[in-house]
Amino acid sequence: MERVAARVMIQAYRPPSFLKNGHLLTVYPSLFRFLPKPDYIRERIRTPDDDFLDLDWSTVGANHLVIISHGLEGNSQRPYIRGMVHAVNRAGMDALAWNFRGCSGAINRSLRFYHSGTIDDLETVISHAVHTGRYKRIDLVGFSMGGNQIILYLARKARDLPDSIQQAIVFSVPLDLASSAEKLAQPQNSVYMRRFMRSLRKKIAEKHRMFPGKLNIDGLASVKTFSTFDDRYTAPIHGFKNARDYWQKCSSLYELDKVNLPLTIVNAQDDPFLTPACLNREAVKNPCVEFITPDHGGHVGFVLFNRQNMYWSERLVTVRLSR
Repeated sequence: MERVAARVMIQAYRPPSFLKNGHLLTVYPSLFRFLPKPDYIRERIRTPDDDFLDLDWSTVGANHLVIISHGLEGNSQRPYIRGMVHAVNRAGMDALAWNFRGCSGAINRSLRFYHSGTIDDLETVISHAVHTGRYKRIDLVGFSMGGNQIILYLARKARDLPDSIQQAIVFSVPLDLASSAEKLAQPQNSVYMRRFMRSLRKKIAEKHRMFPGKLNIDGLASVKTFSTFDDRYTAPIHGFKNARDYWQKCSSLYELDKVNLPLTIVNAQDDPFLTPACLNREAVKNPCVEFITPDHGGHVGFVLFNRQNMYWSERLVTVRLSR
């Protein structure tokens, strides 16, 4: 049965006057937003394939939990995750910021790590939270790749979702992976691409040391785009034919019609990672899905200045999930 939430409106996002640029809004929080570390309690849980996931809990004793998923090569310490955890806690909800395999500061045990279509690890985290028995309600918040995983989880598990899962809100989601990969390869996005590739190449080198002979690292330094990286590593490691096969099968855009609980997608029109395919509200016919495309916001930006040090994305989440 579809559960369509009433639309709770908040003021449209308007960036500070000196940040009306997608690149500035993307970069500013990483460089200039300073937040105290949440009082995380780390828990390591085992996955069904005998690997592990590191979960960081920040609790206030609530029976309402928000599970927060980071983006590509992120972790629970990134400013956008810290900001959301603080906002959720101030609103009286517990927060669980989980780290993808290999993103918590410790390399995972298996050859596989994570990708845009990884929903089994998210399902493991949700199942673990449900089985604590502490929560009457669990909501999901995700950023970028984490948002794509959440949409796929809601779509593919639509008939088997725990009753406690009520709503999801995701930001800056590359709904169409192929076009986003191509856009990130453009010269104006080289600063982001270099950062992603540097981190991912390092992990492939670590995997090579852990599993000699399983990965070909000849010419690893020359792997500089997602097309090459996903063709050479992501696809074969995780069972896809090639990058195109991976992108097609893991793009959440094509599964939005299956979602049957309230989902809000917020993609800014000036997001340097996204293409028109990721911003086409007319393509979404599912009444459970609200698609918000503000003029500004950048990629996981949505900067605001106020006494609470709360960004617009955090305000949206706390207003909508506190009902």
